[in-house]
Amino acid sequence: MSKVIPLGRVSGIRIGAQWSALFIVGLVGLILATGVLPRADAGRPAEVYWAVAVPVAVVFFACLLVHELAHSLVALRRGVRVHSITLWMLGGVSELEDDAPTPQADLAIAAAGPLASFALGVLFGVGAFVSLALDAPALLVQPLIWLALMNVLLGVFNLLPGAPLDGGRVLRAILWRRYHDLTRADLAAARAGRSVGLALVVLGAAQVVFTRSGGGLWTMLVGWFLMVSAKAEGTARLVRDTLKDVRVGEVMNPSPDCAPAWQEVGAFLRETVAFSRQNVFPVVDVDGRPVGVVHADLLTRVPEDRHGTPVRDHMTELPDRNLRPPDAPADDLLTTRPVERELVAVVTDGRSVLGMVTTADLSVIYRRGLLLHPEARRSLGG
Repeated sequence: MSKVIPLGRVSGIRIGAQWSALFIVGLVGLILATGVLPRADAGRPAEVYWAVAVPVAVVFFACLLVHELAHSLVALRRGVRVHSITLWMLGGVSELEDDAPTPQADLAIAAAGPLASFALGVLFGVGAFVSLALDAPALLVQPLIWLALMNVLLGVFNLLPGAPLDGGRVLRAILWRRYHDLTRADLAAARAGRSVGLALVVLGAAQVVFTRSGGGLWTMLVGWFLMVSAKAEGTARLVRDTLKDVRVGEVMNPSPDCAPAWQEVGAFLRETVAFSRQNVFPVVDVDGRPVGVVHADLLTRVPEDRHGTPVRDHMTELPDRNLRPPDAPADDLLTTRPVERELVAVVTDGRSVLGMVTTADLSVIYRRGLLLHPEARRSLGG
């Protein structure tokens, strides 16, 4: 994933944006400054249109954040942990660390985002109506109308019935309540998501061919993203179902090579990295307790005049979220954010390192999940 720019916290939830999110602001600003505003109030200098368009684009960006915050705040109220919210080129993602405890909670979390967008649409619509009644300038009224329409369209689009859209979550909640089986409901929502994505790809292609509209390329991109994301979500559900009775100790790589925090970088490179099959190494203190993580690529880039420095000077601190006892549920690893791109968890008994789990290990687990669910794999199109 691209580097995330931190934007602060709300109710303990980390808010961030990828650099690609600037594309949203730029695109909205361009549409407003060169199309919407000149049509609404012709004859103004270009600088005037841009002076209005840029703040409106930022407001729209904030609307996307409100949409995601609605999901996350309702999730917290329903007892679901929220790791972060990340805004990016195609909108935003609320990263929930748990499944909803009940279908009713799942429905409430899913519906919160579109409802927030509809509420914003009504708010901006009322603002536009009042502005018109007061005979306000078109450069004030038109942005309010545009924001009202965009928020309503955002809510409607997100209610399309297929994962990973909010409508797919709503569908999942309804089917979960009907089937009493979250896995079955999740797979059905994933299949629906692939169908919705395919429909958007076809629609976008038709736009390009018959109307020569560049917007068709955007529709195709969104459809492709939905198809890929829906299949990934279905696969993840299969794997979690496979691992529901499995413990971390059963899937870990036992007795990994570790990096002594006090050892010199040069010695560690010569004595361990040169002969190890690992790319990432847990760093341990003199008592054998894990205290950090270091990647081989990072150490090989250390200048030779610093090879006498200890490994601890180059390690990344190991967060508590990446420590696991061997009897912890293995399916929890699937939602754990890796450290140094690869290390998912260090398995410890509280005193020493017993093993570790990397993203490569998770790839093997994913393959196991698909092989153990051939019928579901076929239903996902895999």
